[in-house]
Amino acid sequence: MDKLQSKELDRLFEAILTLESIEECYSFFTDACTIKELSELSQRFEVAEMLEKGGKSYAEIRNETGASTATITRINRCLNFGSDGYRLAIERLRGKNEA
Repeated sequence: MDKLQSKELDRLFEAILTLESIEECYSFFTDACTIKELSELSQRFEVAEMLEKGGKSYAEIRNETGASTATITRINRCLNFGSDGYRLAIERLRGKNEA
C-alpha cells in the first residue's frame, strides 16, 4: 500500500469522504469513472460480499455476478491476505443495515 500512497490519492480519498449521499456519489463517480469501471467495481464488491457470507461455490458466484473465476480468486485472496478493506466496508454496511 505504501507504494500506492501519494498526496494526490490522499486528496481524491478526502474528496470522496466529503460525499454525503448516494446521489452525490452517483454525480461524482459518473464524472470520474466510465460506466464499465463502475460496473466492475460494483461487481467486485458484490463478489466480496458473497465470498464473505460463504456458502456459494465460485461457479455459483460466477453465474450470479458474471465475474470471471480469476476475479473471484483475486477478491478471495484480498479477503484472506489483503488490507481488510472489503471486510471493513462489508461489516460497516451490515451494522448499518441492522441498526
